Amino acid sequence: MPRLLLITASSPEIQQVRRSRVLNFQQITMPYLAARVPPDWHVTHVDEEAEKLDWNIEADLVGITFHTPSANHAYHLAAHFRSRGACVAMGGPHVTLLPEEAGRHADVIFIGEAEGLWEEFLQGFVAGAYHRVYRQTGAPSLERAPMARKALFHRNDHTSGVLFATRGCPNHCDFCTVAVMYRDGLRKRPIAEVAAECASFQGKVIIFWDDNITADRAYAKELFRAIAPCQKWWSSQAGIHAGRDDELLEAAASSGCKQLFLGLESISQSSMGEVHKGFNRVEEYARIIKRIHGHGIAVQAGMVFGFDHDTHEIFKDTLDFLEETGVQNATFNILTPYPGTPLFRRLEGEGRILTRDWPKYNSRTEVVYQPKQMSTAELIAGFRYANERFYSLPSMARRLARSPVQIWWTLPLNLAYGWRALAEAT
Repeated sequence: MPRLLLITASSPEIQQVRRSRVLNFQQITMPYLAARVPPDWHVTHVDEEAEKLDWNIEADLVGITFHTPSANHAYHLAAHFRSRGACVAMGGPHVTLLPEEAGRHADVIFIGEAEGLWEEFLQGFVAGAYHRVYRQTGAPSLERAPMARKALFHRNDHTSGVLFATRGCPNHCDFCTVAVMYRDGLRKRPIAEVAAECASFQGKVIIFWDDNITADRAYAKELFRAIAPCQKWWSSQAGIHAGRDDELLEAAASSGCKQLFLGLESISQSSMGEVHKGFNRVEEYARIIKRIHGHGIAVQAGMVFGFDHDTHEIFKDTLDFLEETGVQNATFNILTPYPGTPLFRRLEGEGRILTRDWPKYNSRTEVVYQPKQMSTAELIAGFRYANERFYSLPSMARRLARSPVQIWWTLPLNLAYGWRALAEAT
């Protein structure tokens, strides 16, 4: 019986960074890939965000997936298990972005999506004849995708009910890795299959791990109506256009949607144009937030600081806007040009990339490029100011007093984030 160890890698540094985020949703890549492994294999999954890895575990094959900030750690894992005689296969965002680099540390790499190629590799592994590089050249079908192996999930809290309905995004924002990972744009699973998987979870809360669940609004409406009988509470990421469609919002709310993460990114229209996200029209942000709130759905705003048009005023102006509109939660990030993205290529061409030390590409503690209108220290200070102010008691009072949405859970969540922000500051 072949022994397969699957590792969702997260470096100690990244684990420390992510502790500041109360909501860290369970990663689902490996439980889905495990569902495609033949039944006669012995499969173990270690999610380093949730548990410690036993470095002495015996395995014939080790599969590792990771994001850029954990690359060095993943390479260390690979070297360790290769030294113990295991075959190491790597895939995921960083491998797809920098395959030549990753290939120097693994026996096998997967470039792009793994479905189909993964099964081919496993057959070759058993036969003793497999390739070093598996490159996805098309868009693998999402029909009849097996459900993730729930026994390999390692969290039993509010993050345990996770699945996906769509993959990819039709947009091509310069700073985003999604368009690089999924070059075929948006793809959708059959709605009946998504609804069946949604119903299969025992808990009440569901997270759709989609990059933009409302990208195809007709599909989204049908999906929401199909999952309504499941009687779950759910959240996902959505594009700004979701807030322009009352029918969609009503279907979402009726199906149990409690919160939508909106990638607002910036309150500067010039910044949105700069990174090819001009379809985010800043002038309508307030109306869209109000409309979403009107359907009883909370808004978590994704904000990024450090665009070329950002001046020192961007931090205060952003916080003023979020408080005035009663946004329940926000995630702040420092602009990070991930390798392989158009943003990285542009900044590299301008000589503004400061480091290729991948652990620093975590969007929260370091600035890895030279900003245009402020120093790196000023950008970090502004980012910290945003977190500390947003989750301060006065800000909570201003925002939640303007919010008509579920204060019974948004207030405790804000308090938890506020405690984390205070702990980081001290």
